[in-house]
Amino acid sequence: MKALGDLPKPVLICEALGMVLLVVAYLSIHDYIHLPDLLATPFAAVIMIFAGVALMIPAAVALIWSLTHSKTPLFSLTPKPDASAAKPETKSEEHKNDANH
Repeated sequence: MKALGDLPKPVLICEALGMVLLVVAYLSIHDYIHLPDLLATPFAAVIMIFAGVALMIPAAVALIWSLTHSKTPLFSLTPKPDASAAKPETKSEEHKNDANH
């Protein structure tokens, strides 16, 4: 997985919601925005922070999962094809891309 955009859409949506919750909690704590009385308490800010982090965990798990599958054959569920099973190139295929003519 080369980019964050390669993640599944539900994981990206959870990631975005987590970021929004963290930003709202930060802005609420520092009095940049005023939330309703129920959400303006410090306890609500702590809950928003934990919920934001919890919503961002699936993206981290998906990125680590794809990295382990691409770099470590131990975690791969499908066996990789053997290099010895590949057919050998013939003489014409070998010289087809040769630049020293």
